Amino acid sequence: MTYGTIATWRMAHDGVVKASKLLKAQGAAGDAVEALINTVEAYPYYKSVGYGGLPNEQGVVEMDAAFMDGDSLAIGAVAGIQNVKHAVSVARKLSDQHFNSFRVGQGATQYAMQNDFEIVNMLTPRARKIWQKRLKEIREKNLNPYNGHDTVGAITLDQKGSMAAGTSTSGLFMKKAGRIGDSPLSGSGFYVDSEIGGAAATGLGEDIMKGCLSYEIVRLMGDGKTPQEACDQAVYPFIEKLKKRYGKAGEFSLVAMNHKGEWGVATNVEFTFSVGNENEQPQILMANPGPNETTVIEPITQEWLDAYEKRIKAPVD
Repeated sequence: MTYGTIATWRMAHDGVVKASKLLKAQGAAGDAVEALINTVEAYPYYKSVGYGGLPNEQGVVEMDAAFMDGDSLAIGAVAGIQNVKHAVSVARKLSDQHFNSFRVGQGATQYAMQNDFEIVNMLTPRARKIWQKRLKEIREKNLNPYNGHDTVGAITLDQKGSMAAGTSTSGLFMKKAGRIGDSPLSGSGFYVDSEIGGAAATGLGEDIMKGCLSYEIVRLMGDGKTPQEACDQAVYPFIEKLKKRYGKAGEFSLVAMNHKGEWGVATNVEFTFSVGNENEQPQILMANPGPNETTVIEPITQEWLDAYEKRIKAPVD
């Protein structure tokens, strides 16, 4: 049997490498997607996920995460959880529950504490400086407070044919307390069915959740579309519909993988992702919207990688 994994953004690449090794060694899809996302959650320089994630307007890091088992369709999710290093692991444990499998706010945090998940102060000194700088910019320059909303979303396929999906994010920087995006919402931020495939989203959650695009991509794959065809046909027409009927559309980027390990991507912005399967070593690629509702995918350059590393680690004034 084949195996594979795909995940959003360059920040997921180290996790994709780890997940690919697990899958190659006949590891389970659920273990692989959790390990992938845990890697991103633990890295302090990724400002939109986990430890070091940017806070809400009150300086509190509130995280959203979800896990889905493609065999049983079991789902666990958390939203607005605080001080928990690996929100996706809490979501995965909740997926074992028939009742109370989606927990929010204080209830989610208490559940994590009662089940011995690692509790830490998620607001790093670096993230606090960025937050304080943004507050000053808002006061002095009357700038829009919102900046950044990248989610790590991932799909895995193991050699037994099982699939899993996971998401994790600290959400929109400077968001209102209690704001929830698409990431923990089934069908919007993620969906996976081992008999078909899975999809995951990143971007502006308020707009992504208007389309239930992850489910729509899986549905199209179930109708026989390739992952790339499904991504293109689900994402681009909906963006145009949203512009026409709502007046605007935020950033949309989605990744997908089917039960054969084939993959696809669609986006309306410059979007990096990482992917690997039995036939391809994990690699970072760049996607951009192309002509006639298609997607252009190219390798990234070393120059781009170097600039990325410099940017995310740049000192905060």
